[in-house]
Amino acid sequence: MIFTDWPWRHWRQARGEAQALRLDHTVLSWNTLCARIDALAAGFAAQGVSEGDGVMLRGANHPQVLLAWLALLQCGARVLPVNPQLPMSLLEQLLPRLTLQHALDFDSDFCFPGLTALVLQEADGESALPWQPRRLASMTLTSGSTGLPKAAVHTCGAHLASAEGVLAMIPFAPEDDWLLSLPLFHVSGQGILWRWLLAGARLTVRVKQPLEQALAGCTHASLVPTQLWRLLENDAQIALKAVLLGGAAIPVELTRKALARGVRSWCGYGLTEFASTVCGKEADGQADVGIPLPGREMQLVNGEVWLRAASMAEGYWRDGTLIPLVNEQGWFATRDRGEWRDGKLTIIGRLDNLFFSGGEGVQPEEVERIIAAHPQLLQVFVIPVNDPEFGQRPVAVVESTTPLDSEALSLWVKDKLAVFQQPVRWLMLPDTLNTGGIKISRQALQTWVASCLHK
Repeated sequence: MIFTDWPWRHWRQARGEAQALRLDHTVLSWNTLCARIDALAAGFAAQGVSEGDGVMLRGANHPQVLLAWLALLQCGARVLPVNPQLPMSLLEQLLPRLTLQHALDFDSDFCFPGLTALVLQEADGESALPWQPRRLASMTLTSGSTGLPKAAVHTCGAHLASAEGVLAMIPFAPEDDWLLSLPLFHVSGQGILWRWLLAGARLTVRVKQPLEQALAGCTHASLVPTQLWRLLENDAQIALKAVLLGGAAIPVELTRKALARGVRSWCGYGLTEFASTVCGKEADGQADVGIPLPGREMQLVNGEVWLRAASMAEGYWRDGTLIPLVNEQGWFATRDRGEWRDGKLTIIGRLDNLFFSGGEGVQPEEVERIIAAHPQLLQVFVIPVNDPEFGQRPVAVVESTTPLDSEALSLWVKDKLAVFQQPVRWLMLPDTLNTGGIKISRQALQTWVASCLHK
């Protein structure tokens, strides 16, 4: 699909009265949606938002956040979506380097020094810059696992290229409906938004509802395996046809149960820098992440995954300039260890996560995949802890359907893992870290494990 106008305006011309968006209990057609976006964009323009301005958009998923996002894009702004749970101390370090002019905060009345506080208000008239797919559109914070998060900057064209690759794998027809189940401050949430806009289908946004209720009438969703397990175990009444799973190893039993309910499951491998998914496949319980999607190129260099794609960010934004992502060879070096197995990519783990126990290398993700095959475990994380004799030893943090039985788990892994890979402690994943997001921070887990062991 090649757009010659903003995607929502394209669909207004093509399917104006078709349902475009469900916002809680309100349904908007493409005609109505465009009118709302025009009015909000005019309101932002009246407050001084102009092409190229950086705007911080701070808030959880909410109908108003989505509408504000689209209106700010139509003004030509660079939108920085921010997790409202990020501490102010971190924002105070980050924001000065991101060249922002405005802030729209849905979660507090905090005033950010040097930024004009915006309000969500409609105005008469129309504020729509010409559609330019190469205009800088979003600034998405990376995970920040090795220091302060970086802001990866994408164009609308890059987001659409990401969506095109995913929809070449997952059927998503105009009559289908994808739940915005992931936050827009995460690249996986943005992926849902752009797939909707590319397909001209329907998107659903619901505020703080139980997942089963939020999914009412939805045919597609992006979930973590735990969420799908719970839906199936509770025998939820769902209209789902397709689920894109991420964030953890995916047991084959889960995909079989889902398929028996008429739900096909896909999984893959993605990065913030590439606007979400770069490799994918229909989930089959195997450890690989499939093959590169259309528009993506990949090679392995000394075991490291190198990528380039139309969905790649223009660079990292810092002090008003773009810092290139690519190396001298023109590729993005991911710091992920990978192997080709039968023509498919297997991600072994992060080079940064590898640790050594008694001189032996332990890749946490490899160990997690093996332990995750246990029928009672929903999630597994292997965390290194310092040890005076071995250097570091593995500790397993698990989410289980039954009370934790460390002795039984240790016995179960004894013939499946090398001695140096076997966890020396088992801990239950705390609710404070299991927030239902697409990814649990290993750094946060490591801090929590250290606090547990020193009690």
